[in-house]
Amino acid sequence: MRILYDTISHQASKIVTRTYSTSFSLAIALLDKSIKQHVYNIYGFVRLADEIVDTFHDQDKEVLLKEFTAQTWEALERRFSLNPLLMSFQETVNAFQIDHELVRLFLKSMEMDLCKTLYDQRNYEQYIVGSAEVVGLMCLKVFCYGNQAQYEELTFSASRLGAAFQKINFLRDVKADYELLGRTYFPGVSFLNFDENEKAQIEKDIEKDFKDGFEGIKRLPKSSRFGVYVAYVYYYSLFNKICNIPHSRIMEERVSIPNRQKYSLFFTSYVRNEIGWL
Repeated sequence: MRILYDTISHQASKIVTRTYSTSFSLAIALLDKSIKQHVYNIYGFVRLADEIVDTFHDQDKEVLLKEFTAQTWEALERRFSLNPLLMSFQETVNAFQIDHELVRLFLKSMEMDLCKTLYDQRNYEQYIVGSAEVVGLMCLKVFCYGNQAQYEELTFSASRLGAAFQKINFLRDVKADYELLGRTYFPGVSFLNFDENEKAQIEKDIEKDFKDGFEGIKRLPKSSRFGVYVAYVYYYSLFNKICNIPHSRIMEERVSIPNRQKYSLFFTSYVRNEIGWL
């Protein structure tokens, strides 16, 4: 029966990933079978925590997050949880000896979302580390199959790629974050007076993160390289689309890539990967 529960837990993490993100789901589906489920497990955990602070407006979010945090540490210690998403997450953390400090930093960033609405440079950088960079590092642990030397070699690039993805999410979701949640992540930026110069400065920062992140993709094991590259291509395409629209539209709509275009990007990525153009 335990095997049946493990299967249900895995399915729960996979369903959460596929329901919330078609883009990441496509990228994860391209990973080697030996690591695919573990990345679903990480994403399911991250997504649930994010839901607590972003959407459960009719509940006491602070209480929910404290309970979730306690349940997370208990699951990691007991190697078991009645929460299917935590059950599968602890399996991955323990199997690959993912540093608990990465988990702590992530939960800390979720806690920041409960009270922070305006971010200075220090808090912005702290939030990026906890909400995005450490998630990339958790996945990197899986990609490296426990090879610590390879993990350390790729840590910087994985962190920068995670930061790039998160900063694009901030730009894409400006309208919802500002109008619905009252948050402004970019330090020194007022979206009441947002202009092209501010947008260009943010884009310049993201471009550098992308460049640093791509260097690491080329050195990933074959089992994960193509899947991560597809995620990179998707986010870089979204980034280019944002760069090519005026600042005013950022506040009016959520920029996205149509599904048909996503599959076209996948095909192009596949060709580049097969002929060794990465």
